[in-house]
Amino acid sequence: MRVAVVWNEPTEVNPPGPEDYREAVNSVVAALKESGHEALQCEGDKELVATLDRFMRPNRQARPSGMVFNMAYGDMGDWRSSQVPTILEMAGIPYTGASPLGAALELDKVITKKLIRADGLPTPNFRVMRQGTESTDELRFPVIVKPRYESVSKGLQLVHEPSGLRQAVKTIVTQYAQDALVEEYIEGREICVALLGNEQLEVLPLVEHDFRDRETRVITWEDKKHLSAAEPQKICPAKVGSELSTKLHDISVATFRACLGREYARVDLRVDRSGQPFVLEINFSPSLHKTHSYVRAATTRGYSFPNLVNRILDLAHTRYFGARMPNPEHELDRDRALPP
Repeated sequence: MRVAVVWNEPTEVNPPGPEDYREAVNSVVAALKESGHEALQCEGDKELVATLDRFMRPNRQARPSGMVFNMAYGDMGDWRSSQVPTILEMAGIPYTGASPLGAALELDKVITKKLIRADGLPTPNFRVMRQGTESTDELRFPVIVKPRYESVSKGLQLVHEPSGLRQAVKTIVTQYAQDALVEEYIEGREICVALLGNEQLEVLPLVEHDFRDRETRVITWEDKKHLSAAEPQKICPAKVGSELSTKLHDISVATFRACLGREYARVDLRVDRSGQPFVLEINFSPSLHKTHSYVRAATTRGYSFPNLVNRILDLAHTRYFGARMPNPEHELDRDRALPP
C-alpha cells in the first residue's frame, strides 16, 4: 500500500521537540517500508493535496490508492492540529488519527476539560485568565499556569501563592498571545495511559513518571527536551493496585470517547494521595519516538515498533473501508510477539 507520512517541519513558532520529532517520523517511514509499504514523507502545507495526488494515483473509482499516516502538528493558529485532517477530509483522502474536531480538542485544553467534566470525569479545578487578577475563590494553591493552546509543557509554571499569579498569567499572554489556563496542582503521582483501537480499545501497560526526590514534581518543557539535569524516569508497567488500575483504565477510555478519539491516544493523569485520578489532558498525536511513553507502553505489551505502526494504519483502514488491510502479515507477527 502507498502510505504518505505527513509531518510539519518544526519552526520557531511551532517547535514540537525538533530532533525527537524528526527521529519519530523517520522511524515510522522506515517501519512502513520494512513492512512492504511504499512510503513517502511529505510536508503538511498548502501543496499537500497536489503532492498526494501525484503519489496516490486515483483508481478507476477516482479514489486515492493509498492512505496518510498523519503525524502533522500544524503550523499556525490556535487549532493548528486540525489543519491537515481538514485538508484530507476535503480531498477525500483516508488518514490515521483524530478528525478535525478531535484534533482541535486535543490542543484546546479548556474545551477538553469542560467536555470531560460534563461527562462526570475528574479534572483539576480551573480558571481561564487574561489578567491574573480574576477571582480565584474556588482554586486552591499551588496552581499550574500554562497556555491554553500549546503542547510539550511550553510555558508551564507552578505558582505557590496568589501574589505570583498576575505575573505568571502576564507571561503567558505576552509570550503566547493567548489565554492562560490556571488549574489546581494535584500533589501525587503522574501516570499516562496509552490507548489503541476504535470500537474496541486496548489499554496498554501504564507508564509512571518517577520524580524521585526532585522538588518540582511536574513535567517541564526542559524535561521533554531532555535539558533537565533530573529528568523524570519512566516506569512501565507502573506499580499500581488493581483498584487504581481499573479507575485509570475506565477514566481514560471515557476521556477518549468524550473527545472523539480515533486509533490511538495518550491520556495524562495525576493521582492524589487518596488514590483519586484527575485527567490533565489527552493527546491524539502522542510521540511515536521509540523512547517516549506511548511506544514504551506498546513495547511492554509485546508490540515491535513496525507492528505498532501497522496496527495504527490497519485500524484506520478498517474504519474507512470496513475491512483490514490486504495481507496483514504484520498482524501475524504481532500475535507471535505478544506474551502468552
